[in-house]
Amino acid sequence: MGRDLGERNREAYARYKDDVRKEGKPFFPRAILHDTIMAFVVVAVMIALAVIWYWDAGDTPEGEGLEAGVLGPLYTLPADAGTTDFIPRPAWYFCFLFYLLRIFEWPETVFIATVGIPTIALVLLLGLPFYDRRLERRPSRRPVAMIAAVLTVLSMGVLTYKGATAQEALGSELLKLVPDWAEEQGFTGDEQANEGARLFAVSGCLNCHIYLGSGTGSLGAPDLSDVGDRYEPQALVRYLTNPAEFGNTVMGSYAYLGQENLEKLATFLDASTGDK
Repeated sequence: MGRDLGERNREAYARYKDDVRKEGKPFFPRAILHDTIMAFVVVAVMIALAVIWYWDAGDTPEGEGLEAGVLGPLYTLPADAGTTDFIPRPAWYFCFLFYLLRIFEWPETVFIATVGIPTIALVLLLGLPFYDRRLERRPSRRPVAMIAAVLTVLSMGVLTYKGATAQEALGSELLKLVPDWAEEQGFTGDEQANEGARLFAVSGCLNCHIYLGSGTGSLGAPDLSDVGDRYEPQALVRYLTNPAEFGNTVMGSYAYLGQENLEKLATFLDASTGDK
């Protein structure tokens, strides 16, 4: 009774190791029984979550199952292919790569974020059994490995958090800049150009381009502040309809906006000459 828990655990572990040396542990039924029990536990948890998800989802005026419960709604409304303010985001397990792309500038160093760092980390992980062949496995005797593991976990955690919480410029926020754009570019009285500017603000263009200091300038997209000096309106409409025709395979087509909206966008871009 006077012995502490640590001593009893050490004695039990010694007996277990001695038993393994003498008799071994049969795969059947020992390992199979353990695997079967764990499989039932996993399936039971999945069924429980599915039941909670189904019964906890509520109703909304739009339809049954649209109100989010503890585990989210049963389904959401159909996707709107013509939306102009949706900002695509990666799944949570790619958020660290997503944030790395925000750190490295295109195009000189983006290769480091997309290929360099992940590839080096994977090669080091795959090579671990070959270059770390010591029998010692106690964490206290492996300071380099433990420090590397802790730094990896911290960096992945921080990058994932930063990527998940990173805020992009929403179209509703950019709409507030349209009057300033009109005044600076000199198309205040042109309603067609103003409507095109509003379309430009909510269509996600500034997720890649820069316009009068706003935007990200990613993926090698040019500054559009003076694009009107480089293209004619009809050429701009053709470009927006099918950028691949002009050799741009990165930018998607904006043909879904319709011819009328494309002409408004082209009018706005044609009025964007960079003049103060």
